[in-house]
Amino acid sequence: MTGTQEGSGSSKAMIVGFVLVATGGLIGLTGAGISAAAIYSGIKSWMRSQEEPPSAVVKRKINQAKAATSAGASAWQDGMATSGRH
Repeated sequence: MTGTQEGSGSSKAMIVGFVLVATGGLIGLTGAGISAAAIYSGIKSWMRSQEEPPSAVVKRKINQAKAATSAGASAWQDGMATSGRH
């Protein structure tokens, strides 16, 4: 009989443990959802406060990089041409 009583106590402890773990998981998921909503809201308001949209910034930076690359290549080629004359 004592084996049965010990088994039921052990199974009660397992059930209580499962309930606590499940409750903790739900609380964690709720916290993650609230955090995600806050981050989304913050990013959205930050994007609205920008003077120009991010896509315009990216296009401008790409054009600047292309111009710098072209200028660097031209300067290098001109430098090679003038150094060969000496």
